[in-house]
Amino acid sequence: METTTHEFQAETKKLLNIVINSLYTERDIFVRELISNAADALEKFRHESITKTDVFDGHVPLEITIDVDEKKQTLTITDTGIGMTRDELEHNLGTIAHSGSNTFLSELVEAARKDISLIGQFGVGFYSAFMAGKEVRVQSRSWDGSEGHEWVSDGSGSFTITEMKGLHRGTKIIIALKDDAKEYAQKWKIESIIKQYSAFVSFPIKLEGEVVNTVQALWTRNRSEITEEEYTDFYKFIGNATTEAMYRLHFSADAPLAINALLFVPQENFEVLGFGRVEPGVNLYCQRILIDQHSENILPEWLRFLKGVVDSEDLPLNISRQALQDNALVAKLRKVITKRFLKYLDEEAKKDEEKYRKFWSTFGLYLKEGVTSDYEYQKELGKLLRFESSKSEDGKPVGLADYVLRMNPDQEEIYYINGPSRAAIEAGPYVEMFRKKDIEILYTLEPIDDFVLSHLAEFDGKKLVSADRADLSLVKDEEDARENEVGDDGDSLDKEGIDALLQWMKEELDAVVTDVVVSKRLVDAPAMIVNPDGFMTSSMERILAASRKDQGLMAGEKSKKTLEINPKNPLIIKLAGLREKDEKLAAEVVKQIHDNAMIQAGLVVDPLEMVERNYRILNRVVD
Repeated sequence: METTTHEFQAETKKLLNIVINSLYTERDIFVRELISNAADALEKFRHESITKTDVFDGHVPLEITIDVDEKKQTLTITDTGIGMTRDELEHNLGTIAHSGSNTFLSELVEAARKDISLIGQFGVGFYSAFMAGKEVRVQSRSWDGSEGHEWVSDGSGSFTITEMKGLHRGTKIIIALKDDAKEYAQKWKIESIIKQYSAFVSFPIKLEGEVVNTVQALWTRNRSEITEEEYTDFYKFIGNATTEAMYRLHFSADAPLAINALLFVPQENFEVLGFGRVEPGVNLYCQRILIDQHSENILPEWLRFLKGVVDSEDLPLNISRQALQDNALVAKLRKVITKRFLKYLDEEAKKDEEKYRKFWSTFGLYLKEGVTSDYEYQKELGKLLRFESSKSEDGKPVGLADYVLRMNPDQEEIYYINGPSRAAIEAGPYVEMFRKKDIEILYTLEPIDDFVLSHLAEFDGKKLVSADRADLSLVKDEEDARENEVGDDGDSLDKEGIDALLQWMKEELDAVVTDVVVSKRLVDAPAMIVNPDGFMTSSMERILAASRKDQGLMAGEKSKKTLEINPKNPLIIKLAGLREKDEKLAAEVVKQIHDNAMIQAGLVVDPLEMVERNYRILNRVVD
């Protein structure tokens, strides 16, 4: 048998050393690379055999076989693909030696720059075998029937090519493992790598005679051909789940990128269940080969609850195929998938609102996070928000679009108010005028909700306005204003009396309020607290205070509020008279009215001071 030896050039040795020791960050990758090459060789043979009636070893099944030998410390990967001739062995496996240092270096740079897939190409991917192997043997015979050959190298100085008779069609790679790579001669190790990186290769992968990749790459198949049982089994595999998915989106796109995606919404939210922040659940594939597990690049962080796969042949990868290279293209991929998923959710909500409410109660927090952190998708996310309202059934939140449809013709804003519960909000002073004028108001029952709506700012051209803003007015004309300020029952205060009372109350509460004014929206309650800051609502202030406490920071200086009073309320009317008779007691009552209003706004007051004041007032009343 004729053997030829080829010496590596000195410069090329250095480059090979870089490929082996520096290019790949994970050693397991070499198994993925060799399986990818084998799958590509099988695909090439299948393509060629379609047009040829007589091919060498045509009866041999198309498959990948992997064998491990712990005693000999070897790993063998065999495919029955297109195989290689002697010249192809020298050219394909001798790329580094053949190219020379300068050419090879330029090819590395060019490959990293262009939109090119290295999957299935012998060259850099093949040489990753030397990360674990001290010697690599490649036995190959081409599908054209020419005699087979063996390529051998230790990755240091040279490689040899020798004629080898009796080979079947395809390629066998025998890796003699390094002393620190003996784990790759163990079945469990190779099986775990296959399941992680190559589970969806379209050809059978047999490990020690058993097929390992039993789950099909469903995202590559036509939706009409896939059964519900197949979808469920795939979701359980990819999502490590035991139940069916809540939602499933399977779509393909050709422009602006070639994309196949299969996304699932789980039944449970493990973050809420106390398991900590979940990592992204969508994996990125390229031609069925895993490129980025739990990818942080292809979906926004607030969609981390999704499970599934995205496969795109258009993504350029770096030379080791372990990282995405073109950030602009990745951003485009993320935008396409995100907008498609949000559109899907909107469609599903319209089909089955009850099912969507279940999704919202489980994963709504993530969509709220998206509104506050990702301006790009606010318009789409706004359609998906759900809140209870004064016109919704208890426990059944409604969408902003439904609210807009029910708006009065002259209404220009969408109103909302925060509270710990629906009952607490409806018993409070903030909804009185809304109820009187039959204006719907959204109930934001979670502390984060006010941040969400303030970030959203508007929906369908309507501004979102908190009901505890000081500048809010539901009174549309002067007649309504006069009716609200001065009643016609003979017991109301006149304008002079109101002005005097306001001035006195402001002086008594000077340390805690910016102003005391007549309310244009109170109907029955005596008073309410509003925030003079048009942006900061009471609920937002509570969140900031709690956040400072969690971070061990000192409480910030409390901002002063505006106190609105109802001049038609009996307590306020009698307060004006009490001021004339017993100003000291009246001052105590004023401070108690302020604290009561603060509590109704959900804001903190000094409980000790309030209790002592209550006892002083009760003593005076009893006397």
